[in-house]
Amino acid sequence: MKLRQLELKDAPTMLEWMHDESVVKNLSANFAQKKLQDCEAFIKASKNDRENLNLAIVDENDEYMGTVSLKHIDKQNGTAEFAITVHSKAMGKGYSKYGMKTILEMGLEEIGLKNIYWCVSTENARAIRFYDKNGYKRVTQVPKKISEPYVNHKNLIWYVYN
Repeated sequence: MKLRQLELKDAPTMLEWMHDESVVKNLSANFAQKKLQDCEAFIKASKNDRENLNLAIVDENDEYMGTVSLKHIDKQNGTAEFAITVHSKAMGKGYSKYGMKTILEMGLEEIGLKNIYWCVSTENARAIRFYDKNGYKRVTQVPKKISEPYVNHKNLIWYVYN
């Protein structure tokens, strides 16, 4: 397992998880409407993105298993938002744990962040079990810049890594 830059060859597998109801049912974005061109555009845009770090989680054969991200990186305030999604074939095989641990450590050690936040719907029992089992801290106070996009979402649990 490793993290690497997203590559155009990842787009078809990325689209597969986007169209897999078992993967996206509790996510806020409408991934079902996405097309291959959307995945390709996201991958291309991520190469020069200074506010977001989007990386591929890949297996030993360099096969794409999911995307892990630090979004809205704010070096001045030392914050970012974490996001992860993995293909159903990668679930339960350690890819999420590896990708998450690696990018969170990168955020603190390489980028110099102090706090990395993320939220999950209370309906997403699989994600909540994963975060709680791996010892991530729940919080109730989240910077407005991070929480503002979610003001219309109810029943969220927030986490922080620091």
